[in-house]
Amino acid sequence: MNQPLVIKIGGSTLGSGDTTFRDIATMAAEGDVPVVVHGGGSEASRWLDAMAIPSRFENGLRVTDERVLPVVVAVFAGLVNKRIVAAINAAGARAVGLSGADGRLLECRLSDPGLGFVGEPVAVHPESIIALRGAGIVPVISSIGFVPGDATDQLVNVNADTVAGNIAAAVHARELVFLTDVEGVRDADGNPIASLRAADASDLIQRGVVAGGMIPKVEACLHAVSLGVPVRIIDGRLPGSLRNREGAGTRFDA
Repeated sequence: MNQPLVIKIGGSTLGSGDTTFRDIATMAAEGDVPVVVHGGGSEASRWLDAMAIPSRFENGLRVTDERVLPVVVAVFAGLVNKRIVAAINAAGARAVGLSGADGRLLECRLSDPGLGFVGEPVAVHPESIIALRGAGIVPVISSIGFVPGDATDQLVNVNADTVAGNIAAAVHARELVFLTDVEGVRDADGNPIASLRAADASDLIQRGVVAGGMIPKVEACLHAVSLGVPVRIIDGRLPGSLRNREGAGTRFDA
């Protein structure tokens, strides 16, 4: 099998005008089977609100206690995952949904006691991904991991951008693409930046040029680059963005 493209899908990028699922199906039909990673934070927040369970965040990570964890697992590994699987299937490909607990794909440790059941990846076991791709099936992976236990493994919530970087490194991806709702990183004058070295990206964060919601996106890109994976941020709302990504958005290199 060729080196796969790993695609991190953000919920805010999926709308009526994009062609994400058709692009994925076309790639798979051509023998270039991608790997899809997703979270589902906004959907989880809606369900938690409906259940009168407060959402709390620390440093961009959802505090995941005993009440929050079952909802996050159900939404990420269930509802959101199956929606994406169904959409890719309807576009003409075959997709199978997995969580990081399936096949012990994403092994973690607890990140911080104050965050509750939030995992930090320590190892990726990609055999299930390799098997699915070998059968021409698109793996769709939700950001639920596991912490090994004696009687049972503990399910944990994991940052989806971090999951995408670790999985991309484990499968020797040729590129990791973050589909976002922006066209890429901009410089101090507001001009799009076509390519960024890791050191330059860190400098933009330090100087406040990269701020707000772009900080976690850029930090996730730097994490993936540190694992040896070329990374690109592109605007996933644009039709054909995946198929026409060369030269688009911002590419990160070591």
